[in-house]
Amino acid sequence: MKEKLLISQDLSCLGQVSLSVALPILGACGYQPDILPTAILSTHTGGFGNNTFLALDNEMSRTVAHWQDEKISFANLYLGYLGKGAIDFWIEHLSDFRNSNVILLDPAMADSGKLYSGLDLEYVIKMRELARQATILTPNLTEACLLLNKEYRNFSINEIKEIAVELKEKFKLDGLVITGIFLENKVKMVGLVNDSEIFVIENEKIARSFFGTGDMFASSLLAGILAGYSLKESAQIAGDFIKLAIKKTDLRQDKRLGPNYAGALSWLMNKVEGKR
Repeated sequence: MKEKLLISQDLSCLGQVSLSVALPILGACGYQPDILPTAILSTHTGGFGNNTFLALDNEMSRTVAHWQDEKISFANLYLGYLGKGAIDFWIEHLSDFRNSNVILLDPAMADSGKLYSGLDLEYVIKMRELARQATILTPNLTEACLLLNKEYRNFSINEIKEIAVELKEKFKLDGLVITGIFLENKVKMVGLVNDSEIFVIENEKIARSFFGTGDMFASSLLAGILAGYSLKESAQIAGDFIKLAIKKTDLRQDKRLGPNYAGALSWLMNKVEGKR
C-alpha cells in the first residue's frame, strides 16, 4: 500500500492555518493527503493571547510504529509548523522517509524578524538539522536568515538572491522559494531549483494581510509541483492563489482567522486539473 502524500503539522482549532488549510487544499486538488498531527492548539500563536498547546509527539511515535507494522509508506512528505516535541520526532524519524519523491519543509518558526511565541534559538538549530534532509524549502525571509545565522534587515533583491544560493548549497536542496519579500511596493519571491538560474516572481502588494498565507502558499505550491508544474510555475500559481483568496475575503474579516481560501479553491483546482 503506497500512499500519495503525508502532511505533518499542527491543528489549530480556530483560524484557517496549518492543517485546517493544507488538508482541504491538497485533497480538493485530487491528492490523497494523510496526516500526522504534531499538536492541537486552541488557536494559532499569532494574536490570540495565551493559546493552549497539546503536544502529540508521543502519539506520533505510536502512529508511525503502527504504519510500519502495516508496511504503509508515503510517496511525498510535507512538514509545516512542528513545535518543540515534534521537531525532535522528525529529526529522529525523517530518515525513514528518505525514499519519498518530495520532502517539502516549510520551516514555520518566525516572521518580521521575530521568532514565533514559545520558540527559541535551540529550535532554530534543530530546524537547520531538519532542513538538511528536505528536498524543497519554503522559508520566509526571516526564516531564511535564521537558517543561515544572518541578521535580519532590509536586503536588496540581489542580496536575497545570494541568500537563496547559500541556502541551496548549505542544505543541499533540490529547490527553494523564499517568500514574504516586500520591496518597491511589491510582494516578491526568490527561488532556485537545481542548477537553473535564480527566478524572481512579483505581485502587486495588497493592503490587507492575514495569518495563514504561508500555509496556503506551501500547500498550493506542493499541489502544483505534484501536478507536474516547475517550481517557478508552482510558485507563481501559489502566489496568485493567495492573492485571489484575499480578494475573496470579506472586508470585515478578522485577519487572525486567515483569508477565504475556499473562495479561490476552484481556480486552483482548475489549474492543477488542467496540467494533469
